[in-house]
Amino acid sequence: MNAESVSPVDWPLDIHRVLEAAGIRQVSYVPDAGHAGLIRACQATPSMRTVKLTTEEEGVALAAGAWLGGQRSALLMQSSGVGNCVNMLSLVTACRFPLLTIVTMRGEWAEFNPWQVPMGTIVEPVLRLCNVLTYRVDRAEEAGETVQAAADLAFGGDLAVAVLLSQRLIGRKQWVHG
Repeated sequence: MNAESVSPVDWPLDIHRVLEAAGIRQVSYVPDAGHAGLIRACQATPSMRTVKLTTEEEGVALAAGAWLGGQRSALLMQSSGVGNCVNMLSLVTACRFPLLTIVTMRGEWAEFNPWQVPMGTIVEPVLRLCNVLTYRVDRAEEAGETVQAAADLAFGGDLAVAVLLSQRLIGRKQWVHG
C-alpha cells in the first residue's frame, strides 16, 4: 500500500461513533479548539444533548445528575481545566458514579504558550491522585479504541476514567498576532 492510498484517520469522528454507540446522551464541554470537531459532531446528533459549561467542574456535577437521571454523559475539557476539577472529583469517589472525560492536552509537544506547560506536565499525576484512571492517545488510529475501553471501564465499574489526547495528536496550535 502506498502513501497516497492511505486515508488519514478522522479521530474526532471515531470518538463520536464510540460515544454514540456507548449510549452517551449528554456531552458537556468548555469550548476548546482541540475538541471542536467532536463538539460539532455531538451537536449534530439528535440523541445527544450538548451543554456548554462556564467551568469544567460543572461537568462533573452534570455527570452525576445525568447518571442519577438514568443517562450516560461525557465531559470534554482541555488539560488546563483539570486543575479546576480537583475538589469536585471527590464527588465521583464518594458517590461512586461513572465519569468519562476526554482531555485535550496542552503544554506538551510544540506548545507556544509557556502558561500551559505547568498544568500540562502534571495532568496525569493529578488525575491519578484524584482516583481517576487515565489512558493516553498519541496516534489517531488509537483514539476510538481507547475511548471505547475507557467508556467500558467507566460505565461497567462506576469509575472515573480520563482519556488524554496528546498535543501531538490534536496538532500544533499557532499564536495569532492580532
